[in-house]
Amino acid sequence: MDRRDAWVLILDRIGYREAFELQKRLVVARSRNKIKDTLILLQHNPVFTANRESTFQHILAPAEVLTREGIEVCKTDRGGDVTYHGPGQITGYLIIDLKQYGKDLHAYIRNVEQLLIDALAEFGIKCGRDKQHPGVWVGHEKIAAIGIAVKSGWITMHGFALNVNPNMDHYKMIIACGIFDKGVTSMERQLQRTVALEEVYPKLIAQYEKIFKVTTHPITLEELQWL
Repeated sequence: MDRRDAWVLILDRIGYREAFELQKRLVVARSRNKIKDTLILLQHNPVFTANRESTFQHILAPAEVLTREGIEVCKTDRGGDVTYHGPGQITGYLIIDLKQYGKDLHAYIRNVEQLLIDALAEFGIKCGRDKQHPGVWVGHEKIAAIGIAVKSGWITMHGFALNVNPNMDHYKMIIACGIFDKGVTSMERQLQRTVALEEVYPKLIAQYEKIFKVTTHPITLEELQWL
């Protein structure tokens, strides 16, 4: 496969709903070939997201605790169960035309997992897959969650959430990804040192280029809004 051009958009911390609306606009733009495949990297304000009533039941904390902690609850349309986003976690949204990759959803998920596995290996974190549960795991603890959606025209949205140095106490308020018998971890816990997000972004971008065989170019939100 020849290498293609792709874009990378790095945003500051934003709300989940704002990012959701941005993704929906970019999916439409990608389906009309107005933009290139785009990787968005950002942090969210604290939020629990789920896609149906049964998964919302995996939020264990009462409303008053969520309010005290400043954690929002939002409905989403990705696959998977309830998950957490917040500061110190890199959320990666991939707006990709899967027609360019054989319309193979399972291969796409494996590629996103491999992107994360290889990026974490550069920090000396040995991780892998779990046969029953999507995501990236260090032993029996999940370090990165994956939840995707594919819209008409085979355009992807949503993506991954990599724990760099988030507030891990927030995970105690949910049954993360609906998995009762496994835990969660972070890069900071694994490395026993402070990890800045700025250390991680270049590794993720490099592996995105390698796995998806693209050459990336930075783009700003202002530039995208003109397209």
